[in-house]
Amino acid sequence: MRLAKAARQWANLSLACTLGLAVFAAPVKAWAAKGDLQIYMIDVEGGQSTLFVAPGGHSLLIDTGWPGNAGRDADRIVAATKLAGITKIDTVLLTHYHDDHTGGVPQLVDRIPVGTFIDHGANTETKEGSATLAVAQAYQNVLDTGKYKHIVARPGDVLPIAGMKVTVISSNGDVIDHPVPGGGEMNKFCDIKEDKPQDHSENSRSLGILINFGKIKILDLGDLTWGKERDIMCPVNKLGKIDILVVSHHGFRPSSSHALIDGITPRVALMDNASAKGGNISVLDTIRQTAGIETLWQLHYSDEGGAEHNTAAEYVANPQGPDRGNFFEVNVSPKGSFTIFNSGTKQTKTYPAK
Repeated sequence: MRLAKAARQWANLSLACTLGLAVFAAPVKAWAAKGDLQIYMIDVEGGQSTLFVAPGGHSLLIDTGWPGNAGRDADRIVAATKLAGITKIDTVLLTHYHDDHTGGVPQLVDRIPVGTFIDHGANTETKEGSATLAVAQAYQNVLDTGKYKHIVARPGDVLPIAGMKVTVISSNGDVIDHPVPGGGEMNKFCDIKEDKPQDHSENSRSLGILINFGKIKILDLGDLTWGKERDIMCPVNKLGKIDILVVSHHGFRPSSSHALIDGITPRVALMDNASAKGGNISVLDTIRQTAGIETLWQLHYSDEGGAEHNTAAEYVANPQGPDRGNFFEVNVSPKGSFTIFNSGTKQTKTYPAK
């Protein structure tokens, strides 16, 4: 199979051994169909990088992980593209300019062709000497080469990405001003009082999107914090119900308000935390206890969460101990079912259409 061939090719790369990268071992994908949307949640150890590949081969990468580390994150992204059977990334969407999300851009474009970059506009954190300023400038240097198309996204935009409908929900501190199809009901969870810190950083300007693929709705709001979440969800839930949630902000407490999590009632949540970054107890509990949740999947076991608050071991890609670079692969049928493969445990779980 194409997936197995790509995995063998990657396993043979000496770079994997040299850099201590995880080898992307492919499952036997009897559950995958030609018309599925492929999703790879790549372990960039507390940053974000999620690859979407539509049935026609068009690819969308959300964020590029960290800078440095001898190109570790860019190499892991390229490994995922090999598993997906693609040789370029058509679109890279950057949620915001923090180094764990945008830092890997220069290393990525050195390794694989990229077509278009999408962002929320200019960086707003301009303190001299800051990591964010350096990362934003390195990204701007890439754009200044003139090799890439560039789109600044605004709430309500439908992005030009073939094979899936991608609607901008938040960007540069603004949020969508009308419900999407399936949204529009009053949100009773707005009445829950929450004491979360106010945020005016790049996190609050995250470029967040809703992906519609057949009957499935997938939400990724980057690191959007709770004040902006409430602007989307209160008093009216503009999003409706969500099937697959990419947990905002790696599971940090300033995000994942009850207004959002309980309002959208996700079937499945995927958390891109690290062992000591994100995965806060309050967020783990909010997600695991929300009505309708079937599974919380975590890229890493949360040291803070401990046995009482982490998800079950079979849903953790990287257990306690040295990072292994294990990832999640999700195959989504347009008919509404989806299957998740945990490369750490080599187990799959299928969610039937509802």
